[in-house]
Amino acid sequence: MSLESRLWGKAAGLGEDARGADHMHPLICHLLDTAAVAEVVWDELLTVHQRTTVAEALQVSDEQARTLAAFWAGLHDIGKISVPFQLHRNGPKRGGKLLAQPLTGEPGYVFGAGAVQDRQSHEAAAHWWLVGIFKEIGYPSSKRRPQSQLSHAVAQLLGGHGGHFHPVVYDKDSRCPAARHPGMGVGSWEEQRRIHFAEVRRVVGVRSVPQGRMAPGAAVVLTGLVTLSDWLASIEEEIRTRLRDEAWAGTPDDLDSYWQIARSAASRLLQRTDLLGTGFAGPPECAQGAGKPGLGASLARQVPDMVAEHGPGMVVVTAPPSEERTEAALRAAAVLGHAAGARGLFYALPTGSAADSHMAQVHTFAKQALTGPWRSLLLHSSSRLKPAEAAEQWAHANATGGVTPEPGEEWAPTANSWLNSHHRALLAALGTGTVDELLQAVMPVKFNVMRLFALSGKVVVVDEAHARGAWGHELMLRFLEWAAALRIPVVLAATAADKSVDAMLAAYCHGAGGGRKPVTQPRRSPGWSFVDAQSGGGHLPQQPADAARPSTLSIEVVDGTPYGEIEAALAPIVAAGNGRAAVYRATPAEAIRTFHQLTKDFPALNVTLIHEQMRNKDRWQRLAACRGAFAPNGGVSGPSVLVTTSMLEHVRGLHFDLVLSGPAPLAALLARAVQSVGDRSRLVVLRADNASELDDAGLVRRTDLLLGTGRTVALPEELPLVLDEVYADEFADRLEGPAARELQQLDNQRTVREHKASGTARWLAVPGPGELDGDLGLLSRDHTGMEPELLSSVLGEDVVQVVCLYEQGRPGNRVYLLEDGVPERRLERGPKGRPVPGQLVPYLIPVPKRLVEGVEGDANNAWRGMAALKNVLRLNLRKSEDGRWMYTGPKHRFCMSEHGLLIDELP
Repeated sequence: MSLESRLWGKAAGLGEDARGADHMHPLICHLLDTAAVAEVVWDELLTVHQRTTVAEALQVSDEQARTLAAFWAGLHDIGKISVPFQLHRNGPKRGGKLLAQPLTGEPGYVFGAGAVQDRQSHEAAAHWWLVGIFKEIGYPSSKRRPQSQLSHAVAQLLGGHGGHFHPVVYDKDSRCPAARHPGMGVGSWEEQRRIHFAEVRRVVGVRSVPQGRMAPGAAVVLTGLVTLSDWLASIEEEIRTRLRDEAWAGTPDDLDSYWQIARSAASRLLQRTDLLGTGFAGPPECAQGAGKPGLGASLARQVPDMVAEHGPGMVVVTAPPSEERTEAALRAAAVLGHAAGARGLFYALPTGSAADSHMAQVHTFAKQALTGPWRSLLLHSSSRLKPAEAAEQWAHANATGGVTPEPGEEWAPTANSWLNSHHRALLAALGTGTVDELLQAVMPVKFNVMRLFALSGKVVVVDEAHARGAWGHELMLRFLEWAAALRIPVVLAATAADKSVDAMLAAYCHGAGGGRKPVTQPRRSPGWSFVDAQSGGGHLPQQPADAARPSTLSIEVVDGTPYGEIEAALAPIVAAGNGRAAVYRATPAEAIRTFHQLTKDFPALNVTLIHEQMRNKDRWQRLAACRGAFAPNGGVSGPSVLVTTSMLEHVRGLHFDLVLSGPAPLAALLARAVQSVGDRSRLVVLRADNASELDDAGLVRRTDLLLGTGRTVALPEELPLVLDEVYADEFADRLEGPAARELQQLDNQRTVREHKASGTARWLAVPGPGELDGDLGLLSRDHTGMEPELLSSVLGEDVVQVVCLYEQGRPGNRVYLLEDGVPERRLERGPKGRPVPGQLVPYLIPVPKRLVEGVEGDANNAWRGMAALKNVLRLNLRKSEDGRWMYTGPKHRFCMSEHGLLIDELP
């Protein structure tokens, strides 16, 4: 029996021929396309360590591993030789009839009544069928524990190319998979699978039969290679250049000829991804000076020697938040990246606003540290819809601040870039985003292993690694285990050394094979340590770092009305005609009200407002302006104040003479306080103000009791001590009476919440690399009751992206504008009348889901039918009698203005 070229592999988006029939790409051609791309990915994109990981696991040479990887990639869609896929109602047609329909009239392709209704996906079909054929050709196998051997591991890996691994297929099912899944078909269906398998093997040139085992690291690399190769081989406009005519028969000679075409196209496919050519330059020589070095100098002098002796690993830096700490972390990342042969960097922060603010410093670093072309993306909840558009908008907003590409070098991908997609964006050479992007790699979400693959070729920097609560801490521990197992260089930066930092060090040590021995981060501040990924061994600097500029933080706690105390604190600045202050309020609504009051009461005061419920582009522009105005030698003149919310506490580069804040946990207050500069920086805490709903009431109360009427803290040496003091178990023992009982109750509530969160996170997280025992299905396991809402709650407060449209015109002739009174900002429509998601990126507003509960929004069917927009809440605003743009929901009223979105609870 000869190969059947009528079996189709790709059809959507390929257009029609002159007779109106849908073009289709034969399955064998798509398989060879993918195998050819895999060769180029292996050669040009994988790091040396990634290739070595695969070769060592399979116990073959590097060249044999390359050929096997291409062969396996070429088998990924062999499950499309099945009845449900070939006869799918959306398959290619001619005159309304499926092109594959004539096959069913031929004797060998008959099938039972239940075959078409078989709901098995083509990915799962590949997994089920390949287990048996790999056993036949000599791959190691096991009847009792099939997942422990290579025949099953490769099949399961290929079945997971759609982003989800399938459960183990046991021996009784792999012997005759069609018995359980009649859609796979028998007769000619089975023969064609075998012929396609054999032809891919012959054309690619596979001669070896590996006898190794699928180590977790090799599984991640191969999954990424196969999935990425499939994505690239599926680019529709490229497939159209390789379409075969109807007479093409798929003979061996045809396939040999087509293989050369596929190979020549593969390099071009990879070039269009903006992924090639990026690396790390060698770190500059550090001048040898006398005296004890500061943090940056200490790292620069000693990390290169440690890495040269022990190989790459993880550097942990503990110091107060500052641009100096960020710079030191990036310098360490450059050393690790060069030693590891890494192809890029991902910089992770607790919040999207912090990521926005760090991009400028990360880009400055990239210009010095990265070689070759590099592409940068912004990755957090407000940018995830279209990461390239978000990066472009950010660049436009920051252009006045001097953050522009070098002449002739565009660092941000264009809007139509191949990378401009949620699942692909983490592959970009340079990413700045939130820690959520890392944590999803160890949660059972779609394409979680692609996230691990994308990160396995980079250096990862995690800033404020401890700032995610109990959920995030547990997931971070699991991520660090995987990072060490994959030899991902990591730099962690935290405010102070504590038990959570020790646990992160221990997790990386364990993942690197260093056992579960306790590891301790030096408690002095600033401090740093190093763990090598080869052995999991810990190393301390011979010459510890000293603080570059010791200072004193003066904390004053005041009891008056919040706005009255704000007025009193700002009055001297206004009277002097000079000075800069920051005012933190608990909510965007309170920040907006404070902005209006200050503008009214202090006409001579320059007041700037920024909060999280602003449109992306407005927030980016104001952040850029703030970096210029409130820099150490900023351009602002006269008395100035920035009114904001907790979103700004992780932002660097803002410098104030005075910081005012409502009640908050001590760690949050200190993060805000370090923005006050000088030998004697000042923080005023407004005791009577509201605390954020997201802050733990017990920690807020402990902080209030610790500070009393005020306190002076010597920075940085006393910072770890004061944090240990507020968290101390015996804190409540020093109290008496009702105060002690109240705090004990709050502490108990926090303990219960943290234990519940930690337990749920451990239950939800994927197994560590040492716990898989070959079963990749554990990385995609479904838990009973696990809903998307649970996943998002693990990553922090559930946030909905809102877009407000201004409704104009009469019924039947209405238009919707993205900006009030700007007709050219009309909502654009793409093919079939669908909205264009990219145009919405600058106008998205992140809003806590609790504030939009019950709000259905105004999305139409075209909007709701787009995957990219399913989580974007559309509100059509109407003009009220007083001229404000409003939307009224069941429980809240939404009012949009130049100051952002104000949400008021209805009476």
